[in-house]
Amino acid sequence: MKKLVTLLVGLGMAVVNVFAAVNVNTATQEQLESLNGIGPAKAKAIIDYRLKNGSFKTLEEIDNVPGLGAGIMGKIKNDVTLTGVTTVKADTSSKKANRDAKKSEKAALKSEKNGGATASAMAAKSAEKK
Repeated sequence: MKKLVTLLVGLGMAVVNVFAAVNVNTATQEQLESLNGIGPAKAKAIIDYRLKNGSFKTLEEIDNVPGLGAGIMGKIKNDVTLTGVTTVKADTSSKKANRDAKKSEKAALKSEKNGGATASAMAAKSAEKK
C-alpha cells in the first residue's frame, strides 16, 4: 500500500510538471514571461539567443543567454523543458496584470513629479526647447 501511495504521489507530481512546462525552444515571449523571474527583456533575450544559435540542447545552455544566470535557472528549472507543448501556469494573467499595474504606477509617479504633465506634453515641451 505504501508503495502504491508513493507511486501515485510521484505520478501526480509528474502531471503537475507536464501541465506547467514552458518549452524554451518554442515558447512565445508571453509564455516565457510566465516564468518566475523572466520579464520582457529576459524573454526577448531567450528568443534572440534561440534564433541566433538554434534550439537549446540542454537546460544548462540557458545559462549562456545574456542576462540569465544560476539564480534565474534556480527559479525556472522545474518549469522549463526542451520538448513538448508549452503550457503555462494559471496565474500568468495575474503576473502580467501586476507588471502592467507597476508600469502604470511608475508613469503616474513620473507625471506627478513633472507637475501632472503627460508624457506627450513633456515630449512637446522638450521639442519646443530645441
